[in-house]
Amino acid sequence: MPAISPMLWFDTQAEEAAKFYTSVFKNSKIRNVVRYGDAGPGPKGSVMVVDFELDGQRFTGLNGGPQFNFSEAVSFVIHCKTQEEVDDYWSKLTAGGGQESQCGWLKDKYGLSWQVIPDALIQMLSDPDPKRAKRVTEAMFTMKKLDIATAQKAYEAA
Repeated sequence: MPAISPMLWFDTQAEEAAKFYTSVFKNSKIRNVVRYGDAGPGPKGSVMVVDFELDGQRFTGLNGGPQFNFSEAVSFVIHCKTQEEVDDYWSKLTAGGGQESQCGWLKDKYGLSWQVIPDALIQMLSDPDPKRAKRVTEAMFTMKKLDIATAQKAYEAA
């Protein structure tokens, strides 16, 4: 089976971004850096492509120029087991110019969208009792970074 991996288009920051992302996620590494040669189109010796892994998932970063930007139409979900994981990823990915959004969404300093989601929230939202799921949904709508304890209180409310 062929491997499928995301290609991320950057203006000129592919290597910088790959270094940042590999510092955020455990078991991550930069696999290869390819530089532009005499044929261009980028300046000779500058980074063209960076092949990297984030916790075993391969990514490619391309320095393709300013023509395209990231949007929320594509985001990456980080499934977290604990509030500490949520807090850690949230803090690291919003550092240095990232932007918090609603309901566990954020943009990092490169404009890439992430969803930092605790598994417990998904379980509560999946409850067959529609009243419980509704209370959790309403609580989630008040949050930027998701908080398991707040969701749990809404889940257990009478």
